[in-house]
Amino acid sequence: MPVSETSERVAKESPSSTQSTAGFTVPSTKEIIITIDGPAGTGKSTVARMLAQRLGLDFLDTGAMYRAAAAIMIDRGYTEDEIGELVSAVIGADLHFDWSQDPPTILAWDTPIDHRIRSDDVTQRVSFVATIPELRSHMVRKQRVIFAQHPRLVTEGRDQGSIAFPDAPVKFYLDADPKVRAERRIDQLGLNGDVSVDEMCERILERDRIDSSRSDGPLVCPDDAIVIDTSELSIDGVIDEMERVVRDRLDDL
Repeated sequence: MPVSETSERVAKESPSSTQSTAGFTVPSTKEIIITIDGPAGTGKSTVARMLAQRLGLDFLDTGAMYRAAAAIMIDRGYTEDEIGELVSAVIGADLHFDWSQDPPTILAWDTPIDHRIRSDDVTQRVSFVATIPELRSHMVRKQRVIFAQHPRLVTEGRDQGSIAFPDAPVKFYLDADPKVRAERRIDQLGLNGDVSVDEMCERILERDRIDSSRSDGPLVCPDDAIVIDTSELSIDGVIDEMERVVRDRLDDL
């Protein structure tokens, strides 16, 4: 994956060398969408939520939508041959978020399911669910509706800057060393002692392969995205750099 000059500079900075510009918020009259794409374990969800908080914007976790679909598949007993039934069930579930919560809680059939979507069985099925073209088309439509309702948004996923919002004025792509990503994913899912770093690394690399090679909405780095390697950066260091980019871009919007 090619790395931009910005990301090369960021990757070389130590966390302590990145001066915080906390306190800046996007003017309340300004509509903006910021996309953050990248593979699993790069810190997209955490960074997107914290960046949204800092800038005074809403936060959309599109991965939660696909995880919810995977949970529906498992809990309703759909097989990989029952794509039509699964897609119909997901559409009927009317996946949406409770924006009064931080982070927003995802609901299916008006019932919160956040407790379910981070389970290991869901993690192992979500890559298959994400390859279903009809499902991806439905999710992208819902994401665009969400932006219409929340026109000041930080959204993260794997196709946000490339497919869902190709005209977004600010795009980021996060990357990191696979073993670092594996360690983060184990910690995120509470699997310490249950899954080894090597095993999780294999899972992540397989997910990368599937995401990058699918025909519909593949994981790609948008040409106009700023790439940041998060392997050795603190969360604050990543967010500080993103904030600086947003501040600069706002002058042109």
